[in-house]
Amino acid sequence: MPVRMPQSLSASLKPETGWSVLDYEILQQKAQTLGNLGHQVEQALATLRAFDAEAPGADRKTRRSDLLDQAAERVWAFMIQRELCGLRYWNAVVKDYGIPTEVLNRVGQIKRK
Repeated sequence: MPVRMPQSLSASLKPETGWSVLDYEILQQKAQTLGNLGHQVEQALATLRAFDAEAPGADRKTRRSDLLDQAAERVWAFMIQRELCGLRYWNAVVKDYGIPTEVLNRVGQIKRK
Protein backbone atom coordinates (compact mmCIF):
# COMPACT_ATOMS: atom_id res chain seq x y z
CA MET A 1 0.00 0.00 0.00
CA PRO A 2 1.63 3.30 -1.05
CA VAL A 3 1.83 6.10 1.48
CA ARG A 4 1.24 9.62 0.32
CA MET A 5 2.74 12.63 2.13
CA PRO A 6 0.13 14.96 3.67
CA GLN A 7 -0.63 17.94 1.44
CA SER A 8 0.08 20.40 4.24
CA LEU A 9 3.68 19.16 4.49
CA SER A 10 4.38 18.83 0.79
CA ALA A 11 3.81 22.55 0.22
CA SER A 12 6.79 23.44 2.39
CA LEU A 13 9.10 21.09 0.47
CA LYS A 14 8.96 23.02 -2.79
CA PRO A 15 12.34 23.82 -4.29
CA GLU A 16 13.70 27.29 -3.73
CA THR A 17 13.05 29.66 -6.56
CA GLY A 18 14.51 33.07 -7.19
CA TRP A 19 11.43 34.70 -5.69
CA SER A 20 11.45 32.69 -2.48
CA VAL A 21 15.13 33.42 -1.96
CA LEU A 22 14.51 37.11 -2.58
CA ASP A 23 11.53 37.11 -0.18
CA TYR A 24 13.70 35.51 2.49
CA GLU A 25 16.45 38.10 1.99
CA ILE A 26 13.93 40.95 2.22
CA LEU A 27 12.43 39.56 5.44
CA GLN A 28 15.90 39.11 6.88
CA GLN A 29 16.81 42.71 6.03
CA LYS A 30 13.58 44.04 7.56
CA ALA A 31 14.21 42.13 10.79
CA GLN A 32 17.82 43.32 11.00
CA THR A 33 16.82 46.93 10.40
CA LEU A 34 14.04 46.68 13.00
CA GLY A 35 16.53 45.36 15.55
CA ASN A 36 19.05 48.10 14.78
CA LEU A 37 16.42 50.82 15.05
CA GLY A 38 15.16 49.39 18.33
CA HIS A 39 18.70 49.56 19.67
CA GLN A 40 19.03 53.18 18.50
CA VAL A 41 15.76 54.06 20.28
CA GLU A 42 17.09 52.49 23.49
CA GLN A 43 20.35 54.44 23.20
CA ALA A 44 18.60 57.76 22.51
CA LEU A 45 16.24 57.29 25.46
CA ALA A 46 19.13 56.26 27.75
CA THR A 47 21.04 59.41 26.75
CA LEU A 48 17.97 61.55 27.49
CA ARG A 49 17.45 59.88 30.88
CA ALA A 50 21.13 60.31 31.79
CA PHE A 51 20.97 63.97 30.83
CA ASP A 52 17.87 64.48 32.97
CA ALA A 53 19.69 62.90 35.94
CA GLU A 54 22.62 65.33 35.67
CA ALA A 55 22.94 68.60 37.55
CA PRO A 56 21.51 71.65 35.76
CA GLY A 57 23.80 73.68 33.54
CA ALA A 58 23.75 76.87 31.51
CA ASP A 59 22.72 75.41 28.15
CA ARG A 60 20.51 72.69 29.63
CA LYS A 61 17.26 73.70 27.93
CA THR A 62 18.75 73.82 24.43
CA ARG A 63 20.66 70.57 24.90
CA ARG A 64 17.58 68.76 26.26
CA SER A 65 15.53 69.99 23.31
CA ASP A 66 18.14 68.56 20.93
CA LEU A 67 18.09 65.22 22.77
CA LEU A 68 14.29 65.13 22.59
CA ASP A 69 14.47 65.79 18.84
CA GLN A 70 17.02 63.00 18.36
CA ALA A 71 14.93 60.55 20.37
CA ALA A 72 11.79 61.52 18.42
CA GLU A 73 13.60 60.96 15.13
CA ARG A 74 14.74 57.49 16.23
CA VAL A 75 11.25 56.59 17.47
CA TRP A 76 9.72 57.81 14.20
CA ALA A 77 12.10 55.64 12.13
CA PHE A 78 11.33 52.68 14.40
CA MET A 79 7.58 53.25 13.94
CA ILE A 80 7.93 53.30 10.17
CA GLN A 81 10.01 50.10 10.12
CA ARG A 82 7.50 48.34 12.39
CA GLU A 83 4.70 49.36 10.03
CA LEU A 84 6.67 47.97 7.08
CA CYS A 85 6.99 44.67 8.96
CA GLY A 86 3.23 44.56 9.55
CA LEU A 87 3.47 45.42 13.28
CA ARG A 88 0.91 48.11 13.90
CA TYR A 89 0.14 48.19 17.63
CA TRP A 90 2.20 50.67 19.61
CA ASN A 91 0.86 50.61 23.16
CA ALA A 92 3.07 47.72 24.32
CA VAL A 93 6.13 49.16 22.54
CA VAL A 94 5.73 52.55 24.22
CA LYS A 95 5.38 50.83 27.57
CA ASP A 96 8.27 48.37 27.05
CA TYR A 97 10.70 51.03 25.85
CA GLY A 98 9.42 53.61 28.32
CA ILE A 99 9.03 56.25 25.62
CA PRO A 100 8.15 59.55 27.32
CA THR A 101 5.12 61.54 26.19
CA GLU A 102 7.42 64.47 25.34
CA VAL A 103 9.19 62.30 22.76
CA LEU A 104 5.93 60.96 21.30
CA ASN A 105 4.59 64.50 20.99
CA ARG A 106 7.63 65.51 18.95
CA VAL A 107 7.39 62.58 16.53
CA GLY A 108 4.86 64.48 14.43
CA GLN A 109 7.01 67.63 14.48
CA ILE A 110 10.26 66.23 13.10
CA LYS A 111 11.90 68.55 10.60
CA ARG A 112 12.86 66.43 7.60
CA LYS A 113 16.05 67.36 5.77
